[in-house]
Amino acid sequence: MDNISAVKCTPCDIGASKITDEDFENYRPQIPNWNIIEENGIKKIRREFKFKNFAEALKFTNCIGKLAEDMQHHPAILTEWGKVEVTWWTHKIKGLNSNDLIMALKTDILLKTL
Repeated sequence: MDNISAVKCTPCDIGASKITDEDFENYRPQIPNWNIIEENGIKKIRREFKFKNFAEALKFTNCIGKLAEDMQHHPAILTEWGKVEVTWWTHKIKGLNSNDLIMALKTDILLKTL
């Protein structure tokens, strides 16, 4: 998974492998603005995006929603005036999978297309 931008998400079953902190650090150069957080014992990756106003934030949110539907992998999204917070994790395994890194990068690429 050297270049995760060209990779698509694959269906994930319960018991699929989780990425480690070391795995995450190996891919950090491709997703430098994302950070690992932990909520209720579940590791996730999160990034906050800044916008000029609510309309731009909402437009980005809707684009992420379309991407998530297309890939069948869905984040938590918090949309506020001037910012959007996106959190990826794999619900079935209650942690991080390579799909989450793929979606983080695709989210970053999506921002560049607006």
